[in-house]
Formats: sequence, C-alpha cells, structure tokens
Amino acid sequence: MLAISSQGSVVRDTGQIEGLNPGGGTFGPDGRYYVGLRGTRTIVALSPSLDAAVEHVLPPRVVPFPRGFAFGHDGRLFLASGIGPNGQGDNTILAFTPGIPMQVARLVADPELSPLDLAIAPNGNMIVSSERPFGAEDAVTSVREYDTMDGHLVRVFSPDGKAEFRNPRGLRCAPDGLLYCVARDEVVGFDFASGKCLGSIAQLPRLNGQALVFFPPEPAISISN
Repeated sequence: MLAISSQGSVVRDTGQIEGLNPGGGTFGPDGRYYVGLRGTRTIVALSPSLDAAVEHVLPPRVVPFPRGFAFGHDGRLFLASGIGPNGQGDNTILAFTPGIPMQVARLVADPELSPLDLAIAPNGNMIVSSERPFGAEDAVTSVREYDTMDGHLVRVFSPDGKAEFRNPRGLRCAPDGLLYCVARDEVVGFDFASGKCLGSIAQLPRLNGQALVFFPPEPAISISN
C-alpha cells in the first residue's frame, strides 16, 4: 500500500503485504484506512501512517466475493456481497456494528440486485451499482438506493436511454449534488435529488473503470481503470 502526495511522490509505503489483492478502500470513522481483500474475501484496516500491522476487521471469507463497502453516518459498516469472476457468490448487503459481536445477517434481500460497488449518499442511504445477471450481455444495469435501517429499496436510478451504461462499477456523490457512476467507455451522471439521468458526463473509448473519486476544490474526477 502506498500514500502518494499531490505532486506524485510516494510519502508512505507499507512494503510488500503477502496476498493483499486489494479491492477498494476508504477511511473509516476511526481515521484508519480500510481495504477490501478480494483473495481472502474480507476487510482489513491500516493506520493512516501505514506503519502498523494489518488488522482483520472481519473474518476471512465473510462473504463469497466482496463488491464494495462503506461506513454509514452511524458508524456501521456496510459490505456488498456479489458474484465473483468464477460466477459464484450471492447478491446482498450485510451490515456490521462496531463493538457488537459479529452476526452475519442480510440487510438487503432484493432479487433484482447484483452489486458492483457501494457508497453512502448525502441523505445517509446506501447507493449501489448493479448489473444483473452479472456479466451477461443483456444484463439490466442500474443504481439502486436502499434504506440503511431496514434495507428496503427506496428507488432505482436507470439510464432511461440517455447512456449505454454497460458494466457499471464505482460510484460516488459529488459536492454539487450529482451522482456519478463509471461504466464501460463512459462516466454517467444522475441528479440525486430527482433521480433523473443526465447522460454521459465523460466518454472515454476502451475505458473499463472500476472506481472514481473527487478531489477538492475543483470537481475533477479520478478514475481507476
């Protein structure tokens, strides 16, 4: 794991971590950096200085295949469980409460969900990019919003013919109140308040984006491809 300055210099380096295979990362309420591990199907935490041992936050293989995670406004950890490259897995979202003995239970049970990434919206709800069936040419793609208390589906964001929206992956809400999701060859925007699709915000041929993040003060988008 590396920490890189805005000038592109490596300022911190954990050194080699055996079997890391990271998939997504975010800072938690405690200031530590949390990273999803695709190989061992779990989440680990590192100190911000990257100089301490890696700590397993959840047991190995807690889900068949992790597909994004985020911390809610109340500190709970939400983990999307989806289909892996081998076609195996399940389609649900789990919730874990800090300080409470772990009990693996599904928060979301939506038969139309196949999660690819998960984020927390400004209103505190979960937003999840979905492609169902995963990997299918005729898959139905959407962004789905769920209540964090009981997991019920609040609404569905769809492209409405304004974008191809193939293979949606990473998604984030921007400071301007818009929701962005990176997909094959494009970044698609939605007005979060109304749910209206704004079409392709950026088109990049052969883009196979996996994540995106916004850097202040300019609303620039960084895409992980």
